[in-house]
Amino acid sequence: MLILARQTRPHALYYKGMFYYEVAPTRIVRAGADVFTYVSDERFSVGTVVSVPIGKTTSIGVVLGEVAKPSFETKAILKGVSPKPLPSHLLELARWLSDYYSTPLALVLQTLLPRGVDTKRRALEERPANPSIRNRTTIVLNDEQLKAATALIESEQKTVLLQGVTGSGKTEVYKTLARHRIARNESVIVLVPEISLTSQIVDEFIHEFPDVIVTHSKMTEAERHRAWLAALTSTTPRVVIGPRSALFMPLKRIGAIIIDEAHEPSYKQEQAPRYSALRAAGVLGRLADAVVVLGSATPSVSDRYVAEQGGHAILRLDTPARTVTTPPVIRSIDMTKRENFNRHRFLSTSLIESIEESLRLGQQSLVFHNRRGSAATTLCEQCGWTANCPRCYVPLTLHADRFELSCHICGHQEKVPTHCPECGSADIIHKGIGTKLVESELRKLFPTARIARFDSDNTSDQTVGSLYEQLYSGEIDIAIGTQVIAKGLDLPHLRTVGVVQADSGLSLPDFAASERAFQLLAQVVGRVGRDERATEVIIQTYQPTHPAIFYGIAQDYESFYQETLALRAKSHFPPFTYLLKLTTVYKTEAGAVRAAQQLARSLKTVLHPDVRLMGPTPSFYERQHDTYRWQLVLKSPKREYLQAALTHLRPTHWQYELDPTSLL
Repeated sequence: MLILARQTRPHALYYKGMFYYEVAPTRIVRAGADVFTYVSDERFSVGTVVSVPIGKTTSIGVVLGEVAKPSFETKAILKGVSPKPLPSHLLELARWLSDYYSTPLALVLQTLLPRGVDTKRRALEERPANPSIRNRTTIVLNDEQLKAATALIESEQKTVLLQGVTGSGKTEVYKTLARHRIARNESVIVLVPEISLTSQIVDEFIHEFPDVIVTHSKMTEAERHRAWLAALTSTTPRVVIGPRSALFMPLKRIGAIIIDEAHEPSYKQEQAPRYSALRAAGVLGRLADAVVVLGSATPSVSDRYVAEQGGHAILRLDTPARTVTTPPVIRSIDMTKRENFNRHRFLSTSLIESIEESLRLGQQSLVFHNRRGSAATTLCEQCGWTANCPRCYVPLTLHADRFELSCHICGHQEKVPTHCPECGSADIIHKGIGTKLVESELRKLFPTARIARFDSDNTSDQTVGSLYEQLYSGEIDIAIGTQVIAKGLDLPHLRTVGVVQADSGLSLPDFAASERAFQLLAQVVGRVGRDERATEVIIQTYQPTHPAIFYGIAQDYESFYQETLALRAKSHFPPFTYLLKLTTVYKTEAGAVRAAQQLARSLKTVLHPDVRLMGPTPSFYERQHDTYRWQLVLKSPKREYLQAALTHLRPTHWQYELDPTSLL
């Protein structure tokens, strides 16, 4: 934990008109050194962002404390950069992130500060958010919502799990809490898992909080910098909304941190510092004396278990917010039975008929498939040759709209071959289903329907955020997409939900694969059944009896949780152990194998007896960007045993991740 240098009396630090400060640069200067001493004839407050010289270059840094004149010569701070110092709770969080995730403080500060923080920008008035497009009447909380909101407002616990079924009105509970905190002159941070969901949550909040600050990675550098400055200099309490990085907005007083869809893996950063926004929010809540709300219909197994074992408050919303709702008719279609597919090879007759009925009634349909592109594999029917990425050795994905093959790991692209490069045959075929193929087939079946596809291949003007108004108003007849449309969206004109292949992620060799499949299915089923209208869900699957599919269709979280918890205990996976994933990266396969074997032998002699070492094995994606990757996985009942293991790594060839949410 960071202990800030106390502001001692000036005469103890003052020397001939000069002041000395410990500054943490945002560049790694040398291994193991996070803080350096600088001098200035100007007094700076702890938390001020400054510009400092490092060698022959300059760097941004943060003042961490004032110190006495050192015995060595010091360089001078060039200038102050921020108009106000960062709040003390943000500085303490930075040190915690550095310690907990064994990451240089410089990398943490790079995450906390916006790019171009030292750039002078033309002052602009904050533009008011667009007016809400949602139908608004006076919303009265039901008994469950009122009980949950009251418990959050009065809670003495700093972390609370709000588990509410889809459509139970968690957002109204969030807004009630925010209203209370704003009245107490405290700001509120609302985290969303995806940028695509920002439009909806902003639309919910601006009805009551017109000066919402929005921040996300799709904004320009200047826009993000201005949002950061607005938070830093605001004299009134604010609501900040954005993905995980919004947690680091420099608000003076924080009263609540709300994490919507808290089960989503996107709350774990994949680059250093590889932090969990949920863990970081919990620490920030304690530091700022703010309540942290983890909201989800399907909390992660680990978070639910930790809440139970730690005695944290678990608030439940078990009934829909609306008083009159009609549960959807749910049909499970066995994909092994071809009689279910009389009209199309991968769209069942039931799904096609349901979409037809929705179009006839002027209602919306949503078709979910968690694989983008047109086809997953391109091969020669004669000799079996497969089109693989020359850099990553994984099958290239066909994108028929561009008639290109693309690698979804490194981005390599090439034209589709007209003949096999091995045998010369022209019998090139494409196997597998992606969202682009689903889109093209639905356009053939329903040529007059207004169809939109949403996945990571969309251009900026075709995302959920950009087309949210058309989605909400029902102007789009059929929405097709990956998980970006499965979570959190409340679409009042939606009548039909179809899942092309519910079990597509179950075959992945990962301890969390079943949980992820369950969560996605339960979330997509929850897009309908929110009012009195008749709705329908068509689930196509090869494994209708698999627990993730069976319980997901029923939205039976408790049964899935208990069954998964027992399996995790047997196999020594979280929440019963901590994990450390070590990955070595070499230009040659032999180099990667040799390094992995050497480290495994070395670790076996120094690891605590309770630590289990798995591997070495090839990574799931063994070849990436012209390099080879092998990995070791360590399991431990105590996290400090894993941190101790990190001291045995060679940083130039090893990457590490503490608490990975996936081993892929």
